[in-house]
Amino acid sequence: MKKTLAALVAVTTIAGSLVVAPAAKAGDGGAVAAGVAGGLIGGALLGGAIAASRPAPVYVAPAPTYVEEAPCRWVRERFWDGYAWRFRRIQVCD
Repeated sequence: MKKTLAALVAVTTIAGSLVVAPAAKAGDGGAVAAGVAGGLIGGALLGGAIAASRPAPVYVAPAPTYVEEAPCRWVRERFWDGYAWRFRRIQVCD
C-alpha cells in the first residue's frame, strides 16, 4: 500500500510540474523555477519519510536443533519392468 501511495505521489508531482512548465513566460521572475524546485524538494522529503518509516531488517539466527539419524534410508534400485531396465527409489530400514 505504501509503495502504491509513493508511486501515486511521484506521478502527481511530475505531472504537476509538466503542466506548470509550459505556462511559463520569459518575464515571470523565476516563479515557475521556484515551484518546480519546491516540488522536487517536497517529493524528496516525502520519499525520505516513507523510506524511514519502515524498521530496519533484523536477522535472528534460529535456535540450534539436533536431529537423530533416521533408521530408514532411501536407495536407488534397478529393476526390469518387462520392456527395459528402470530405476526406482525404495526405502530400506535397518
